[in-house]
Amino acid sequence: MQLPRWWELGDPCAWTGQGRGTRRMSPATTGTFLLTGEISNDPITFNTNLMGYPDRPGWLRYIQRTPYSDGVLYGSPTAENVGKPTIIEITAYNRRTFETARHNLIINIMSAEDFPLPYQAEFFIKNMNVEEMLASEVLGDFLGAVKNVWQPERLNAINITSALDRGGRVPLPINDMKEGVYVMVGADVPFSSCLREVENPQNQLRCSQEMEPVITCDKKFRTQFYIDWCKISLVDKTKQVSTYQEVIRGEGILPDGGEYKPPSDSLKSRDYYTDFLITLAVPSAVALVLFLILAYIMCCRREGVEKRNMQTPDIQLVHHSAIQKSTKELRDMSKNREIAWPLSTLPVFHPVTGEIIPPLHTDSYESTNMPLMQTQQ
Repeated sequence: MQLPRWWELGDPCAWTGQGRGTRRMSPATTGTFLLTGEISNDPITFNTNLMGYPDRPGWLRYIQRTPYSDGVLYGSPTAENVGKPTIIEITAYNRRTFETARHNLIINIMSAEDFPLPYQAEFFIKNMNVEEMLASEVLGDFLGAVKNVWQPERLNAINITSALDRGGRVPLPINDMKEGVYVMVGADVPFSSCLREVENPQNQLRCSQEMEPVITCDKKFRTQFYIDWCKISLVDKTKQVSTYQEVIRGEGILPDGGEYKPPSDSLKSRDYYTDFLITLAVPSAVALVLFLILAYIMCCRREGVEKRNMQTPDIQLVHHSAIQKSTKELRDMSKNREIAWPLSTLPVFHPVTGEIIPPLHTDSYESTNMPLMQTQQ
């Protein structure tokens, strides 16, 4: 299909070309393919998916910040995809003219056993986004700095992952903060002494205290890449013991167990009387015995008042009787006492004639029946 003028397929930085639209790669490398609209300034968006499926393979990622920026298709295939051609459908949409173009990208995945990279180191770069790191010149500068420190014969970028895919937080849009990117590189020689400095107890202690470790070769990266040395990971696959066990798959047919024989229709009767006694009668009998024992203790073994008085000294009984007698007398006196009515509640003037009424003696009236005012005569 002829591509429109506003769409250009960029060159990958880790794949070797076999004609336009066909690429070869191996699990030991990271592939990057640039989808760009540099010929035109129109806003262009891209949609990528595996042919015949609604989404891309699990190992392939795609990122495009804005319709005016380039789209980047990148990823590292796994060993399960070796020998299987992967066809990626790329659809481009011009948001100004509404033109649409489609292109198929064929990826041939080769085996990496001929070029083993047993020593792998993963770096975390703070001042880079994933699309910035995937640029060929930036990734080349980083691999050059690593090669200067490591001094290997062969060095490849195995995997590049955004920090957001590892559970990182989206940075605030201030001070040109970046998301961060993880870059895993592999080499054919053991790690250098500079990379081993991260494993020193002093540097491990500084990392646990959230302090920056002291690395002698950090100045070789500092000019362009700000590396978090506390998050570096060194993997030596030559010392790893393989625990993989080959699974022997059967034919999927269960062994023959003979002809099925259902139970007979004439079943023997079963007596459940013994089960009834065990499950119901025995617990009931035990509960009844416990109830009788408790009733005997609570009702039949009471000491009584007479036994209590016999065991109590006479002086205590006299004191107790005197207290009860005094309490009873005080209660009787409180019931029979009379309270004199205050003079302010007694009538002073006759309600009809207005004459002055002499105060009445309180002894001639019952305190409970004395009215506040005399009735009208």
